Amino acid sequence: MRRVMAWALGAVVAALCGMSVVSAQGQRQSPPRLQVNVANLNQLELHLVKAEAVTYRGVKAVRVTDAAEHDTDETSRMAVMKGLQLKDATVDLKLTGDTVPGAPETYRGFVGLAFRVNGDVSRYECIYLRPKNGRAVDPVQRGHSTQYISVPGYPWEKLRAETPGKYESYVDLVPGQWTDVQITFAGKEARLYVNGATQPVLVVHDLKQPVTAGGLALWVGPGTVANFADLKVTVR
Repeated sequence: MRRVMAWALGAVVAALCGMSVVSAQGQRQSPPRLQVNVANLNQLELHLVKAEAVTYRGVKAVRVTDAAEHDTDETSRMAVMKGLQLKDATVDLKLTGDTVPGAPETYRGFVGLAFRVNGDVSRYECIYLRPKNGRAVDPVQRGHSTQYISVPGYPWEKLRAETPGKYESYVDLVPGQWTDVQITFAGKEARLYVNGATQPVLVVHDLKQPVTAGGLALWVGPGTVANFADLKVTVR
């Protein structure tokens, strides 16, 4: 019994540290899949957002809403999950994104996940969705439904201007509707899967920041109200 308990504790610690686990019998085990309770507000470090535990469309979730001044850099808003330091991982979660009442028309309900976040949130990678673009009338706007950015140095404006279409893509989305998302990142590559698709809708082969362990954060853009639930982490 003591061996089993020791192995279980080691599995959790190893998962947080990005390590594999060896059982009491000496067999190497795959790192466990961690269920993260994102609705536990005590485990969130808030940056320019407010958060509240809610039940949205029958799902227990955390609601993250933009709380920054309107002229604040749009890449600054996030809720960092305390205690997670990940270099390579697969993250599964449910999310919704929409705009707050009265938001400008140019705001599209930006919602996503930041990873490898450093201590003062000045460096991280991020993949996010623009739910209001998913069924836009303008076909060009539809093509901007997903987005990769990297902070510092690589906002969406720079990436779109210098490499049009390389770091964004189309996927069918509906504002305020639950969307199943999987983001995998390992080394210099990241992939985005939506609603259980077997093929990624966005692939990034050249993540811009150094490959180091960092935090995981629920990310929103200007004028966004978002819900997040059922977050699971598998260390790679």
